[in-house]
Amino acid sequence: MMGLVFRFATVSGQRIDWRLVRNCSVTPAQMGWIYVSLCAVSLGIAAFFWMLGARLVMPFAWLEILVLGVAFATYGRHAADGERISLQGSRLVVELETAGKLKRAEFDRGRVCVEPKTGDRSLIKLSAQGRSVEVGRYIRPELRSALASEIRMALRAT
Repeated sequence: MMGLVFRFATVSGQRIDWRLVRNCSVTPAQMGWIYVSLCAVSLGIAAFFWMLGARLVMPFAWLEILVLGVAFATYGRHAADGERISLQGSRLVVELETAGKLKRAEFDRGRVCVEPKTGDRSLIKLSAQGRSVEVGRYIRPELRSALASEIRMALRAT
């Protein structure tokens, strides 16, 4: 593996790892703090108008908090989504995490077929022994062919 230069992978010893993750500008913990802050502001304003006699403001504030909570929970559930491709020895291991569920596929290095060949902006299909998995969801479409080439190069290296 010495001498190989990778754009998307990290190399540690004889192991090559590609970690492709969703681009999230806010972590789930930060989303929690934002949600609590918005709840406090919304309920504070609703309480002020409640005391002035506007009784319908409070139910709508609670509805707003509920809808916002559902939206934030959906975002947080997918914030850690990603793909990990590891090449070590004779094994290529692909792990796909979506909404906390992990899907794992393991292939024999010498039998893996990597598609698309070049220029295609579709997802990258890794297949061997009658099984296949698609990767590249979290990388820009124009970079997928470069990633596919990099994986092919790593599979051929000894």
